[in-house]
Amino acid sequence: MSTVALLIVLAAAIAHASWNVLAHGASRGGIPFLWCAAVASTVLWAVAVPFTGGIPTEQFSGFLLGIGVSAVLHVAYMLVLQRGYALGGLSTVYATARGTGPLLTVLVAVLFLGERPSPFALVGVGAVIAGVVALGMVDRTRDALPARRGPDPAIIAGLLTGVTIAAYTLWDAFAVRSWSIPPVAFMVGCTLLEIPLYTAALGRRWGEVRTVLRRQWRILLAFGVLSPLSYILVLTAVQLAPVALVAPLREVSVVLVSLFGAFVLREARPGWRVAASAVVVAGIVLIAV
Repeated sequence: MSTVALLIVLAAAIAHASWNVLAHGASRGGIPFLWCAAVASTVLWAVAVPFTGGIPTEQFSGFLLGIGVSAVLHVAYMLVLQRGYALGGLSTVYATARGTGPLLTVLVAVLFLGERPSPFALVGVGAVIAGVVALGMVDRTRDALPARRGPDPAIIAGLLTGVTIAAYTLWDAFAVRSWSIPPVAFMVGCTLLEIPLYTAALGRRWGEVRTVLRRQWRILLAFGVLSPLSYILVLTAVQLAPVALVAPLREVSVVLVSLFGAFVLREARPGWRVAASAVVVAGIVLIAV
């Protein structure tokens, strides 16, 4: 993996982690927050489109197809994730999703897209995924549900969320590569189309939207800048490196947030968090070889 691509993905992880630290749970505020976030992202980044490649007029139909499918997949991801949080513990859903998504992405990229990462890189991918899952499982005991027959609904929700992560990652990489879509235009088009989809899911809950806007406008501004920036950098990286390597490296954001929790918020099991983070770092080194 090239140094430039690696640095871009790590910058994306920092932007994503920064947003999560600043928001500290606000993104789990349901459809009203997601609607406001889509509007904020669209408005704040639309002004950058003319200066970052514009809209690809020569392949405009591909652009429309790309953002249309992506918007549906991203909304599906958020809705499944929200449902998972309602069914089970946060750490269980998040760990399962963030491990399953990159794993499926790598498998599809290798088996069907013809990508051929080096053996060292594949070992690194495995280390990153294992470390991320371990970080997510730190608080598993606190999230444990009462004994029940059958599979844990939180794990099922996490698996489904992972499927949607893999779906939008692979589709978005295909779209920006195939139709030469500038990442900023792609991101803005996607968030713009998310607005009517969230509007349909919102129903008559406009009072909650006003409450979110009044109470969380600062967080929405942070989201509107940092969350799209993170994914714009990822879309830039997949134009320079195999998606099989970019997808797992995105999850470095989980490491950064976990370490913030351990050393700033004084959350439980700091040793476990550091050890799992070390595994992720070792994976990054192998990928970069």
